[in-house]
Amino acid sequence: MIIQSVKEMQHQADEWRRAGKTIALVPTMGYLHDGHTSLMRIAAEKSDCVVTSIYVNPTQFGPKEDFSSYPRDLEHDKKMAYENGTDVLFVPANDEMYIKPVTVVHVKELTEGLCGASRPWHFDGVTTVVTKLFNIVKPHLAVFGQKDFQQARIIEKMVQDLNMDVEIVLAPIVRELDGLAMSSRNKYLSPTERKEALVLSQSLEIAKSAVKAGERDVEKLLNKLKTHIGAAEHASIDYVEIVDSENLKPVTTITGNINVMLAVYISTTRLIDNCFIEV
Repeated sequence: MIIQSVKEMQHQADEWRRAGKTIALVPTMGYLHDGHTSLMRIAAEKSDCVVTSIYVNPTQFGPKEDFSSYPRDLEHDKKMAYENGTDVLFVPANDEMYIKPVTVVHVKELTEGLCGASRPWHFDGVTTVVTKLFNIVKPHLAVFGQKDFQQARIIEKMVQDLNMDVEIVLAPIVRELDGLAMSSRNKYLSPTERKEALVLSQSLEIAKSAVKAGERDVEKLLNKLKTHIGAAEHASIDYVEIVDSENLKPVTTITGNINVMLAVYISTTRLIDNCFIEV
């Protein structure tokens, strides 16, 4: 079933809740791939009713970013969603989601570094639209992927701070056979760029191996990763950082729970990836 109206979605959610059903939300921007469907399957295991939202949210794109060209294919998305546990596709139009909005949900501190440094508008758009989706779908739980680790931590903090009654489930990154993290933006890559994009996942493996071998010097490890990425002809680094997994602050020594965080342009396509390391 497809629902496009906010009021209809809220009505359906109320009916499910009155019937004692648990609701899971999988927020997406569509152009679904196996990473998205893994979230749906997790949602289906943990709930009675799964809502997958498909909404390319304009407020999280900058003026020169790819909002208008972002890939869209609703027929493809319907097939993938229904085959992987989705009960309702919520596909609202912009005039359903935003009617002269003046309210923004802003999470401090966690939004300032990493992607927030180069895309300062982005996370306000994310947290605002996710809050709206929570109010529309009324889920008991929502599933997010670890590939967008900063986003997931920000949403967890928002839910905690605002006492939202929603459980946030963090799902593992799904990768192609050669290691590239699945992303809707991978379709932008030419065959040559697609091969070069492997420097992201390769760098994460280099980091894990180095830490396992005893490396604890942050600067040395960062230089090693930057050198590897920089060897790709079409790669340019947005950031390569090692951060505390809880507060996302850069660490001065490799200890405790950390995440290696990457954002790299392959030509004009911006890709992100990360890995968790427990020392």
